[in-house]
Amino acid sequence: MTSKGALFFTMAGLFSLTLRVGLLSAGTPPQTVDVRGIWSGTLYSKHSNVMPFTMTVKINPDASGHLIGASSLSSDCLRGAKLQVTVTGSTVVLAGSDEEGDNITVRGTVDASGTLLHSSYILNGSATGKCETDDGTGDLAKR
Repeated sequence: MTSKGALFFTMAGLFSLTLRVGLLSAGTPPQTVDVRGIWSGTLYSKHSNVMPFTMTVKINPDASGHLIGASSLSSDCLRGAKLQVTVTGSTVVLAGSDEEGDNITVRGTVDASGTLLHSSYILNGSATGKCETDDGTGDLAKR
């Protein structure tokens, strides 16, 4: 075999291998980020008459292995909500309610460093009427 022929087969083999690796990695689901630990930050309402509030969430697995969050907030509308945590790739959803029936859902994306959750939230006040629906954005940072 000539050196041109050997070079052609070598290049063809490398191209084929590169193509197969690229196709395999394209079909690989994204890695799920590890959100266990303490996250804290300020959430800002889209409404000018609503004050921003600080939220801290401690995320750990429960006895069944599902992620849950215990939160503390400095909000007039929500106190100590118990949250279910769902993670798909880098997308995170924290959703739950407090004892009065006030609900919050925080949905966002964890950055490449795995330490900052860029999020939006929606808060629905309970039937007590002490708060109304609110929504906004903010970042939670992993401590």
